[in-house]
Amino acid sequence: MTHAIHPILLCGGSGTRLWPLSRKSYPKQFAKLTGEESLFQTSARRLSGLGFAAPVVVTGSDFRFIVLEQLAAVETAPAAVLIEPAARNTAPAILAATLEVEARAPGALVLVAPSDQVIPDDARFRAAVQAAIPDAEAGRLVTFGIRPDRPETGYGWLELTSDPGDFAPVAQPLKRFVEKPDAISAQVMLNEGRYLWNAGIFLFTTNALITAFETHDPAMLAQVRAAMAGSEQDLAFTRLDPAPWGEVADISIDYAVMEKAANLSVLPYGGEWSDLGGWEAVWREGGPDATGVVVHGAATAIDCENSLLRSEADTLQLVGIGLKNIVAVAMPDAVLISDKSRAQDVKLAVSKLKAQGAAQSESFPRDFRPWGWFESLVIGSRFQVKRIVVHPGASLSLQSHYHRSEHWIVVEGTARVTIDGEARLLSENQSVYVPLGAVHRMENPGKVNMVLIEVQTGTYLGEDDIIRYEDVYARGQGAKG
Repeated sequence: MTHAIHPILLCGGSGTRLWPLSRKSYPKQFAKLTGEESLFQTSARRLSGLGFAAPVVVTGSDFRFIVLEQLAAVETAPAAVLIEPAARNTAPAILAATLEVEARAPGALVLVAPSDQVIPDDARFRAAVQAAIPDAEAGRLVTFGIRPDRPETGYGWLELTSDPGDFAPVAQPLKRFVEKPDAISAQVMLNEGRYLWNAGIFLFTTNALITAFETHDPAMLAQVRAAMAGSEQDLAFTRLDPAPWGEVADISIDYAVMEKAANLSVLPYGGEWSDLGGWEAVWREGGPDATGVVVHGAATAIDCENSLLRSEADTLQLVGIGLKNIVAVAMPDAVLISDKSRAQDVKLAVSKLKAQGAAQSESFPRDFRPWGWFESLVIGSRFQVKRIVVHPGASLSLQSHYHRSEHWIVVEGTARVTIDGEARLLSENQSVYVPLGAVHRMENPGKVNMVLIEVQTGTYLGEDDIIRYEDVYARGQGAKG
């Protein structure tokens, strides 16, 4: 590419249709659903290299360190990471990121992409983006339409003025947006050939989008500008001002401006694409065998047909016998079994679990922190056993607890432990006791991950029983800060 394109990666959402692997505390874009990298990482790779500027990422506070860690793993440094005080859908998120780009590169080309999509052919997609540049530079808002291969009811559709033919990457006018259809309407649109799936991917100049908001939603433009003007730097992050952001409407970019704009074009894309919007899509992307079966991890299928069996724990063997049209997903703390035709209804199960107060409805078994992660191995009424993994050079906050004491046993690597001002090194198989109320810190001074087992005892073991005195990650009080 010869033009500098500024990617905007949208990185919010809870992904409840892929529960139990995707949850509010760790949504699907960060999971390794189709390979050794997360969807977010493959998206960042796809929109990097020659012709692309560093990306602007829009995410929530809980995910900010996950974003940096996963980008670092694919050797990508973001131009900015914008932290939304609250989720407000795609319109304000895209507008805020566009204003961020405009401040650094007025009139620049911007490519907006969700970070949870699968597009296997990077070269073909980049060629499609290249083909859309002339229209975008001419002031048009370009959206990308996907060649449909089934009467899908889970996507919005785009109606073109003419059949895209061989799907050569040539932009053409959009006739109208079509909301998620019923099955009969979807089949009619598939047969007609003038309809494409709406991918939620856009290319435009900063000027074009700002002008569109000036015309169609000036109130949102003023509010988002105020949120940007009142933003604060927090380490490598930009926290938007919560007061004006709280006044912003919760609305998609399609509803806010795209469906009202007269200068919108569609770039037909004929390559493979999926938003992995449910387990049936994961089954499809997994490459079913001759019997229609996909297995992943420690899973075994015997005389099964058209089914997905997926185990997310090496020590949890999932075995299916004689299953037909079944999705079975096993996590250490939850198991989903569903008829494949009902896979889109998983969100109903999440709602029911949430109403019952089940932690599994939103919380992931592993709790990811800027220093590493931990998981609970055993929980009792007055005790808890955790495995804690601390990255090389990382450090937990200097902290204390009101209600619990802790016993740490190092099983891998070396830990530097500080308790009430006294520091010491612990090697493998060594342990230390942290009394209730003691001010303490744990660090990894080594070059490999440090792993320890923590045994907590006390009257209350919640993550919010913490007082932070110092923290290299500038977190405040509360469970995650």
